[in-house]
Amino acid sequence: MSTKTPVSPRDSQHGLVYFPRMVDKIRLHAAGELAEDCIPNLGKGFDDRCCKFLEIDYAGLVSAVGSTLSTEEAWNWVIQHGKAPSEEQIEVWSSFMSKRGWRDEVNEILIRRKKESGFEDRDDIKTMFDYIDADEGRPVPPFMAS
Repeated sequence: MSTKTPVSPRDSQHGLVYFPRMVDKIRLHAAGELAEDCIPNLGKGFDDRCCKFLEIDYAGLVSAVGSTLSTEEAWNWVIQHGKAPSEEQIEVWSSFMSKRGWRDEVNEILIRRKKESGFEDRDDIKTMFDYIDADEGRPVPPFMAS
């Protein structure tokens, strides 16, 4: 049974949050070590959104990463096959993604997932990143709305 969870969605590569998590999920899955509950969402949700932002094909990234490419090597692949976002685009992306679920259309999903996981009384879980970290046993950092 697979038991490894990927890195936090807060981890970043060249300032871009979530990308290291997506690459880590690909590597762990290729090695047969990805936690079972992460498998149904491979290439979907935030993975899909990140690929669209970088203008890359998820299947192409999976093929390139396999179980061996480092996150930096995967980033270099993205730059060669997709688009290199500007510093400003990375800043906007990272801010937006870090707050997903907080006072937006994803909030209903966050509320449902918190309830399903027994976290409905956890006021520290305000975003999807908070939820993912809590669900995978990582501490939830203090929320900063600005």
